Amino acid sequence: MQRHAVSNSHAPPNRWTLTPSGDPMLAARFTVPGPPRRVVRRPELLNRLTTGVRRPLTLLNGPTGAGKTVLAAQWITAGLAPHPTVWLTVEPGDAPGVFWAYVLEAFDRHRVKLPGDLDRPTSAEGVSQSFLVRLAEGLAESAEPVILVLDQFDSASGHEITEGLRFVLRHAADGLRLVLTSTTDTLLPLHRYRAADEITEIRNADLKFSTMEAAALLREHELEISRTGIRRLVERTDGWAAGLRLCALTMQRSADPEAFAREFAADRTAIADYLVREVLDGQAPPVQDLLLRTCVTDRIHPELADVLTGRDDAEWNLATLARANAFVERVDGTAWYRLHPLFAEVLHTHLRHRCPGLEPGLHQRAAHWLADAGQLTEALIQAAAGGDWQFATDQLADNLALGRLLNGPDRERLSHAFAAMPPDLTGAAPALVRAACRLAEHDLDGCTAALRRADAHLSDAANPARRLGRALLGLLAGRQAGDLAAVEQAAAEADRLLGELPKPLLGKRPEIRALLPAGLGAAHLGAGRAGAGDPSPPLVEALSVRELEVLRQAARMLSTEEIAVELYVSANTVKTHLKSIHRKLSVTRRSEAVHRAEDLGML
Repeated sequence: MQRHAVSNSHAPPNRWTLTPSGDPMLAARFTVPGPPRRVVRRPELLNRLTTGVRRPLTLLNGPTGAGKTVLAAQWITAGLAPHPTVWLTVEPGDAPGVFWAYVLEAFDRHRVKLPGDLDRPTSAEGVSQSFLVRLAEGLAESAEPVILVLDQFDSASGHEITEGLRFVLRHAADGLRLVLTSTTDTLLPLHRYRAADEITEIRNADLKFSTMEAAALLREHELEISRTGIRRLVERTDGWAAGLRLCALTMQRSADPEAFAREFAADRTAIADYLVREVLDGQAPPVQDLLLRTCVTDRIHPELADVLTGRDDAEWNLATLARANAFVERVDGTAWYRLHPLFAEVLHTHLRHRCPGLEPGLHQRAAHWLADAGQLTEALIQAAAGGDWQFATDQLADNLALGRLLNGPDRERLSHAFAAMPPDLTGAAPALVRAACRLAEHDLDGCTAALRRADAHLSDAANPARRLGRALLGLLAGRQAGDLAAVEQAAAEADRLLGELPKPLLGKRPEIRALLPAGLGAAHLGAGRAGAGDPSPPLVEALSVRELEVLRQAARMLSTEEIAVELYVSANTVKTHLKSIHRKLSVTRRSEAVHRAEDLGML
């Protein structure tokens, strides 16, 4: 395949070529940017560009600093473009006539001939339809395709420019291949190009640096970092090219680069200035407020965001931020969003500076919303971060979730969160939580002391979930101490209390079993799976195939609207199915339905 190198030093015929507005044209806009002094070659992406320009449209889409321009420029200067290539950097505020005048000048400066009778636009406000027709016809008659790279195309203002470009691309036949770099999805009808298989897309997920690429970048900066340190950097930066490069520059000045990789705080580096100036400051005040208030959570649901802001505009604003690659992205096609980890750190610092004292209340609001949504672990972490220890301990004790402090996938996160619990909290729930924490650390004396404090608040009329939690903790403590009598006494108490549990807690059997070592669950808590010793009520009626599908989606923590999208039904239909599921499983909440179904072996 023939390669076409592009000269960046070609002088224009007229040094002072003017726009239709009478301003001199900026020569830098026609120049293919030179590569950074230290650059990592990314052959897979370069090859995708080469094969991608077989289609009419190629889109490089990602956040600022993702490496879009660097990749496109590297592709051209390396001679990998298979056809003559024209480069133009788009600037904000270009009127349509000015934009098209720059396009023609770019063709001229890159020595690509256009029809001789094609006059330059004379008005800054726009171009005629005949101009676009003659341009498209001239390109269609070219001996070979021309690649037009429009860098920073999201800077193009107005519908008229994109419509004119779409017209030329459509009617230029095989004569034009368009490559756009953009932080946002352009105004071009991308869905049509996708449906016709006429577009190649390289997006943020593709542009993120892998661990191997990050290691190569650090070596270019003469830095030797351990694999663990490199992995940590990639996790913290989420593979963001500019973030990795800024880290590398800082590490070069660090006395201990390895320690920097392990411990660096984004708010105290050049990354903070970059994200504030390039991302946060460019948002409208309500959007800035949304970002600052939602940075307290790992994941953001629009309804949760509305609770934190006190407004009802989160769904629109979050979707807009995600489309604009403003360091907010949607999570796996659900209604949830996440902030880039470095951006979240920087926002946290600004929240504390701009709104001192606001953060604890945000955590508390988030905790209550998450608990109502069935996201118990996240609710507990938010409550602990907000200092709402009574709510946090009540949730653990009343939901039979003390086992989460002892084992399971969330144990480490919860142990870290509850390590800050004040020692002077009183009441049954704090005492039970403290007992579980001490038991997790094999501190039997501390566990026994905490259980005694819990006993002072647990009468026969107390919440049966709390009394059952106390019995189970006593069973485990007795087992660790080798006290068989204490184990049997606690097990008998647990069996008795199971019959007293209210219906909403009957689906918590997996949480109860999570407290117990292997072998004790079946012996003392019934056979489960609708066995003879199971105190859970029988199924009222078998679930239909469709109801099982809805229940499986509910187990994925999807919202009603998300389930509707997954199953191609309306939200009202999903609600109807959920009501039927609750009736058949003898539960009142979605989370209880999931637990009950798991216990019955249906999921």
